[in-house]
Amino acid sequence: MTLWFVFALMTVSAIFAVLWPLGRSSGAQDQGSEVAVYKDQLAEIERDLAAGLIPAPEAEAARVEISRRLLAAAASEPAMAPKSNLKWRRAAAVLALAGLPLVAVGVYMPLGSPRLQDFPLAQRERGSGVAQSLESLVVQVEQHLEKNPTDGRGWNVLAPVLERLGRFDDAVRAYRNSLTYNGESAERRSDLGEAISAAAGGVVTAEAKAEFERAHALNADDPKANYFLGLAAEQDGRKGDAATIWRALLAKAPADAPWRALVQSSLARVGRGGTMPALSDETVAASKDMAEGDRNAMVRGMVDRLATRLKQNGDDVEGWLRLVRAYLVMGERDKAMGASADARQAVASDAERLRQLNDGLRTLGLGG
Repeated sequence: MTLWFVFALMTVSAIFAVLWPLGRSSGAQDQGSEVAVYKDQLAEIERDLAAGLIPAPEAEAARVEISRRLLAAAASEPAMAPKSNLKWRRAAAVLALAGLPLVAVGVYMPLGSPRLQDFPLAQRERGSGVAQSLESLVVQVEQHLEKNPTDGRGWNVLAPVLERLGRFDDAVRAYRNSLTYNGESAERRSDLGEAISAAAGGVVTAEAKAEFERAHALNADDPKANYFLGLAAEQDGRKGDAATIWRALLAKAPADAPWRALVQSSLARVGRGGTMPALSDETVAASKDMAEGDRNAMVRGMVDRLATRLKQNGDDVEGWLRLVRAYLVMGERDKAMGASADARQAVASDAERLRQLNDGLRTLGLGG
């Protein structure tokens, strides 16, 4: 309320500053008009004549000339500034000062929302944010699907939105309808399995696992199906099988795959006890027939060589992340923390590399 009072006061002040001169009389201007000047000149001539500074003939001639100019000026000035204009100017000023606020109020009352209460900026942003947009989209699509339940494209649009809003049971139903009306695909089966797992609190249930297995049968390289099948193996206590599935997934993954960091961190979580997620798949395959002690020695040697190389060339972000994962897998968290600090220092001058490093460290639980 105080803010609006200040705005109103500023508006009135601005109007008053503009209109105030219009309401003033022209007396001050008459003081400096030609008539006043000529009158002063006549008085000065009389003073000079009385003092004997000019002879009488010259004084008379000057009086005649100045009187002629005085008459001409007196005849022209009333036409230039008529007295009646002052009343009109004052009336216009009063009308503007009083009428403008009244007109503004008259327009705002029917068109504005004077009774709407104020609320914080964050709440206003949330009120018009993404959540409301998604809710509005859901309502529209659901209304459409009530009238057109066989519209596969509509179920395809609705399902991921419901999942994003946390309505997992509804998302499961939408994914099933999408499969019914759009046909089989590995992606749709994987999406359905993910929604079933989300509805179960992240547990890959038997029903969800069956969907991932169907997706894998349709496309053996489907990344979501393979990841969740590995997660199912981990939840069943088969960490070795989970590591095998995830290593195979990483071996085929593009270098810029957005889910690569998730799989790597999951692999680090189950990779203890001889198999090393920081190593290449070729190295892991070559170490399968080695004795436990020899395999661990080989892993330790490769980790040490990686650490030495990174000290000489610290621009390799992926190398730093492999080193940190290796220390975590071996249970050497202090060394992992030290490697993280060294990595940040090595790439501190490159903003993009530093961002990639921090993102990778966060997936390993070493963010901050």
